[in-house]
Amino acid sequence: MSRSLILGACLSSLVLLAAAMSFVWTPYDYAALNIPDKLQPPNALHWFGTDHFGRDMFSMIMVGARTSIAVALVAVGIGMALGVPLGLTAAARKGSALDELIMRGNDLVFAFPSLVIAILITAVFGAGAINAIIAIGIFNIPVFARITRGAALSLWEREFILAARVSGKDAARISAEHILPNVANLLIVQGTIQFSLGILAEAGLSYVGLGAQPPTPSWGRMLADAQTMVSFAPHLALIPGLAIIVTVLGLNLLGDGLRDWLDPRIRVART
Repeated sequence: MSRSLILGACLSSLVLLAAAMSFVWTPYDYAALNIPDKLQPPNALHWFGTDHFGRDMFSMIMVGARTSIAVALVAVGIGMALGVPLGLTAAARKGSALDELIMRGNDLVFAFPSLVIAILITAVFGAGAINAIIAIGIFNIPVFARITRGAALSLWEREFILAARVSGKDAARISAEHILPNVANLLIVQGTIQFSLGILAEAGLSYVGLGAQPPTPSWGRMLADAQTMVSFAPHLALIPGLAIIVTVLGLNLLGDGLRDWLDPRIRVART
């Protein structure tokens, strides 16, 4: 087992533990205002200090982890649920009008970054975590569709797939029973990477006011609130920034470690 996998698993588990604990316990009420204690630096009572409203930063970071993970997880789930079937269908119908339609549709979605999609959705339905999930999820669909199609195309010419076709199985059954299990490892690794990108996307959307709305804490909005107070209260920007860095780094290391662990060719090359 690689060091990347171990370190990534530890960092990711730490963030997941903080998010899970926030459902049942936080040191303080994350929404409670305490103006006399505002802008305190990290100390024994407030481990990460307090913000400009006197709210405990450690409690807000814990709940912000829950928000970021929930948005990214659901968005990646949407991308996989829609993108993988589209990729399998395109690979099974290679060269057909359906394949061309799916791939050109993916190109169209790729032309609009998640932030632009979020702005369009927000203009119609208003800002919020649900709309951030939809925007990031839509952007993830072509990612998984392309990854799935590329991996599946190389499998359709393999002997065991030809044997399945000779036995009378149709394309849909072959995709579900033979193609999908053989690309699952690749999808797991890509899902981990997209999860980290989803954390970044959620933070970016919240930073510009399109993500989770007050009073729900969000790391991106915490950074936005801190930008005018960096000179005299640097912990307001440093702490949520470090939370984002640790989370994304942990997930990227976890993805690299899973890729090495799940791909036998890489394991053989390193031994």
